Amino acid sequence: MNAIASILDQDQSTDNARAPFAAFMCDEMSSQIIHPLVIERGWAPEMIFAGGIAAGVRMLGGMPCPEFMVVDLSDSSDPRADMQALADVCEAGTVVLALGTINDVTLYRDLLNAGVHDYLVKPLTATVLQDAIATAQEATQAPVQDGEPEDLSTGERAVFIGLRGGIGTSTLVSNVAWLMAEKKQSTVLLDLDLYFGTSAMQFDMEPGRGLSDALENPDRVDGLFLERAVLKPQENLAILGSEAPVGTLQEPVAGALQHLVGSLSDNFKNVVVEIPRQMLGGHSDILSAAKDIVLVTDYSLTAARDCIRLIAHIKQVAPAASIHVVASKTSSIPQEVEQKDFENSIEQAIGATIPFDTKTIMAAAQQSKLVTDNAAASKLSAAYKDVLAAISAEDEDADQASGWLGKLFRK
Repeated sequence: MNAIASILDQDQSTDNARAPFAAFMCDEMSSQIIHPLVIERGWAPEMIFAGGIAAGVRMLGGMPCPEFMVVDLSDSSDPRADMQALADVCEAGTVVLALGTINDVTLYRDLLNAGVHDYLVKPLTATVLQDAIATAQEATQAPVQDGEPEDLSTGERAVFIGLRGGIGTSTLVSNVAWLMAEKKQSTVLLDLDLYFGTSAMQFDMEPGRGLSDALENPDRVDGLFLERAVLKPQENLAILGSEAPVGTLQEPVAGALQHLVGSLSDNFKNVVVEIPRQMLGGHSDILSAAKDIVLVTDYSLTAARDCIRLIAHIKQVAPAASIHVVASKTSSIPQEVEQKDFENSIEQAIGATIPFDTKTIMAAAQQSKLVTDNAAASKLSAAYKDVLAAISAEDEDADQASGWLGKLFRK
């Protein structure tokens, strides 16, 4: 122990600065995997020690602990108690990456609640460990944000449902989310079309497995999980979607979608959800706590029929919800039903209309941008802003401080 203390002391400057890194491993293979990763970052490989978390607790009891530590729980009979013992000798701001052999969701969440940055289950691979170290290292260097933390309680929430395919619902949702993010408010777009979602494609990005993992392991969804699962096309906008191979996903377990939306509400000010109409039969719980629901339609006979049916369904499962109807592609082809007749049939006025503007959409797509970003002064962009105005007017009249959509999902 004296030799180890000497190594740690050598890494401290005269002003008692903390060492940047130390690892406490239980097996030689794990030590060999982490060794080149440590050298790559310019850290001292001598700071890789044997003995796991027990050795870490003993060594750090009488000296400043490193800024970032990797601790192995594989030999621990009580990982929770040992992690608490480590926390007792750690200094404020220490970032801990834990390793272990127990694959248990409850343990994972308990360790995160105890302050662990992440928990990796063995066997390790160099790639997984490298990514985890990089993310943890970023946490040690994250700047302190100026001003008050963002107030999530007044966040804006919206659920969009397209009555028919191909009428531009996903494009509308993406542009609405972009406009929210442009207000410097943290916004997340949740695309629940698991096989054919296009939200990530709208931003020229690959969706990854974030949404699939969230639905398969709903208990693991928290702030840290979401940080890794979402895509970030810009600073204030995140996307959670999927392009899973057809037939590879199981039906989301009961409550998984509601839990996911609740977690998003806890971590983002604005939540924009696009849910395929086919999912509503088995997952109407998403609508049951909704305050505002947007139905996107065209002026066809089929859409009129489905709009009537969906409005009736929403009134049954979410009687307190405000329903907004938006007409899309209104100038593309001769309409089967005139707007006035359509409104009479659904017994509700159209809140906003979106023209069919292929030229503007194609110009934005060629630049890998959204219309509201690439052609902010266009009529189409103005129409997307009209959608915001249509669904915000009620909340603004009722209470300016509550935001233009208010709470869709009650925590």
